[in-house]
Amino acid sequence: MNVKFFSRSNCELCVEGLRTLKLVQEDIAFNIEIIDIETDEMIHEKYMLMIPVVEKDGHIIQYGNLDYATLTEGLL
Repeated sequence: MNVKFFSRSNCELCVEGLRTLKLVQEDIAFNIEIIDIETDEMIHEKYMLMIPVVEKDGHIIQYGNLDYATLTEGLL
């Protein structure tokens, strides 16, 4: 399973969110594709106020303050 993690540099909430996502990854097998929203204008417009964003199969699992329980439930 592949999971997209949308973030940008110098974003403390993104660093914390990625840490939480990696904790979930210890219990559920999936690959994380990290996408910097500043490299694509359309993605930047879409997610600039929401980051970090976790997406699976084109559906947003969670954004903003990421938590273990919500991510786990969304990725099972």
